[in-house]
Amino acid sequence: MPGADVEDLLRGLAPQVLGAVVRRYGNFAAAEDAAQEALLAAAVQWPRDGVPDNPRGWLITVASRRLTDLLREEQARRRREDTVARWALPDRGADAGRPGPASDDTLILLFMCCHPSLSPASQIALTLRAVGGLGTAEIARAFLVPEATMTRRITRAKQRVKDSGVRFALPAGAQLAERLGAVLHVLYLIFNEGYASTSGPRLQRAELSAEAIRLARLVRRLLPGDGEVAGLLALMLLTDARRLARTGPDGALIPMAEQDRGLWDAAQIAEGVALVTEALPRGATGPYQLQAAIAAVHDEAPSAEATDWAQIVALYEVLMGIAGNPVVALNHAVAVAMASGPRAGLELLGPLESDGRIAGDHRLRAVRAHLLEMAGEHAAARACYEEAARRTASFPQQRYLHARAARLSGA
Repeated sequence: MPGADVEDLLRGLAPQVLGAVVRRYGNFAAAEDAAQEALLAAAVQWPRDGVPDNPRGWLITVASRRLTDLLREEQARRRREDTVARWALPDRGADAGRPGPASDDTLILLFMCCHPSLSPASQIALTLRAVGGLGTAEIARAFLVPEATMTRRITRAKQRVKDSGVRFALPAGAQLAERLGAVLHVLYLIFNEGYASTSGPRLQRAELSAEAIRLARLVRRLLPGDGEVAGLLALMLLTDARRLARTGPDGALIPMAEQDRGLWDAAQIAEGVALVTEALPRGATGPYQLQAAIAAVHDEAPSAEATDWAQIVALYEVLMGIAGNPVVALNHAVAVAMASGPRAGLELLGPLESDGRIAGDHRLRAVRAHLLEMAGEHAAARACYEEAARRTASFPQQRYLHARAARLSGA
């Protein structure tokens, strides 16, 4: 099997193996180290010797043996009988390769990684490491921090999970409801960082978006009747459907109005529309469902000119009523401008200039520049495009904004 195929296989098996080892032996941190060593051994051996008939069982067996070694090393170091008793391992028995449903273990890990004692940044890092199968170096690169910084963040997060005493089981009742909000938020943040990277040389990190979608599907399988779970998955699918059309051959950003809609993924759009159509009439409508409905209006329009902006304005106004934040207000202003003209949108930007949560964000300047350009105020628009470019750390965004400004130089 080619090395790339082995890497894909190992990435999919990583959370299953870790979940099996944690379920069987406990101790999240030690199990995670053992599972990573098993994956590393497979990455070296399988391309050379071939993939075993039961790759998951092979990994679990190797990880279990390594965990035994790790725990023995710990026992020898501490030289205390109470440590020996605490780390005593149960008999592996004949079912070592059959530890339980793989999807259940992955979900349990996901909910553990989103423990409320962790900060959102730690929840994301631990989720990508333990559930997504990404290495520490990959996660550090994704969020543009030194690998040592990410190592410390993940180590502290694992220790907090261990100290919390949380059982290796899915939360139930009120705990499930409490933890679900954090899980959905983490998946939303991971997807957004993959779809529109906030910094660095790449506009998109498809591996992060794909991992968020995969995990959202697992959560939906657990909670098929939850409207917000369906809404989040629909939002991801409808947004990711445009990915191939968002950049040109040179990696340059292409705004939605100029994209080749023939490149949009029709199957993902159909699935996302079906999900949100099914979810909206049931129970209370949440912010993920509303965002998915907005994405569906965009995706179903045959052209930019045919977009139903009045419906999008109405949906944003409902969204602001239940989950108002400056980014929603900014998007609402754009929709109003498209429906009623740029002056109407520009009027709505005024209050955002004094909102500390977004006043310094490049997106506010970029939107103002776009609306000023629509209004024919080219000099002011050019200045705003240039200011927006200075405020973003994303290189593709910088290039796009500079190009928009340059286009207006002679206008």
